[in-house]
Amino acid sequence: MDINFGGVVEKIVTRKEFPLKKAQKVLKGKTVAVLGYGIQGPAQALNMRDNGINVIVGQRKSAGKNSSWGRALADGWVPGKTLFSIEEAAEKGDIIMLLVSDGSVKEVWKKVEKYVTAGKALYLSHGFAYVYNKLTGVKPDADVDVIMVAPKGSGTNVRRNFLNGAGINSSFAVAQDATGNALMLTLAIGIAVGSGYLFPTTFEREVTSDLVGERGILMGALCGVMEAQYYTLRANGHSPSEAFNETCEELTQSLIRLVDENGMDWMYSNCSQTAQHGALKWRKAFRKAAEPVFKKLYASTKKMQEAKEVIRDTGRPDYKEFMGKQLQEMHDSEMWMAGAAVRSLRPHEPKKANADKAAGIKGRKLTK
Repeated sequence: MDINFGGVVEKIVTRKEFPLKKAQKVLKGKTVAVLGYGIQGPAQALNMRDNGINVIVGQRKSAGKNSSWGRALADGWVPGKTLFSIEEAAEKGDIIMLLVSDGSVKEVWKKVEKYVTAGKALYLSHGFAYVYNKLTGVKPDADVDVIMVAPKGSGTNVRRNFLNGAGINSSFAVAQDATGNALMLTLAIGIAVGSGYLFPTTFEREVTSDLVGERGILMGALCGVMEAQYYTLRANGHSPSEAFNETCEELTQSLIRLVDENGMDWMYSNCSQTAQHGALKWRKAFRKAAEPVFKKLYASTKKMQEAKEVIRDTGRPDYKEFMGKQLQEMHDSEMWMAGAAVRSLRPHEPKKANADKAAGIKGRKLTK
């Protein structure tokens, strides 16, 4: 389907054009091996299983119900039948879905490369491993299909949207078409994992936009700008609840939902004239201030600096503690402590249960 995106026409693949029955036909007789049961693995594996695809999971065995192996067991994958070691699953799979973390892909690839043989397909949900192969070593032979479907959301939302019937939009690409059937395979898997629609890209464009987006507006910039506004309000005498409500709560519980429905201009038109006037004025100032940072971020991504740092830091033996400390600092900051308190007051959420979930909120002061 050709869709006009502000004057640029793109060819989008929808469920109507590529229905599930067609995807099931393309994938009939093939074993899909999902390697890694961390973030994307569970959602894509479960969605495919629910859609009637022959799926097996490869995951390192570890103790504890909260481990990835324990989660796979809880989700109904059976050891020796549908749940195997990563190497066993790779050997059995016709389509090998490499869904381990970017930081661990180098070590995992060393273990499974010999099973990625002629006629098989290597599937990725992110261009990182393939584009940055100088760092990861992921260089499949020319007789292997190399394909990608990249859902534009976390694994949680991939599964949630599948279950509620909405689906999630995904990008897709083919890097190597050894069999002549790589595109059909890609689209079939894209539908089977729960995509609402699929839009074309390349491995390089996907990884670049993804890294910029995560570090930028989706996570890094959003959090940074929120913190800047919150602490400016606090420094000028506003209470934690007022600062948080004006910074985060109104955005997430009201305004962003209007943007989702009909776009930013529609959200503006449904706000007061005072809000419209001020937003239109300051929008330009924020863009001017932010563009140099985004240009620097884009350049850093293109030079592989971001990828190098991912490999370096996530490969640390103490990475969980290293990252956990930073996340704990964010969690314990006054802004997000205030957020936990505000969430506990929402009418549709049990106050006590929500407060208990907000680790550390009990007994802590919300003001310094």
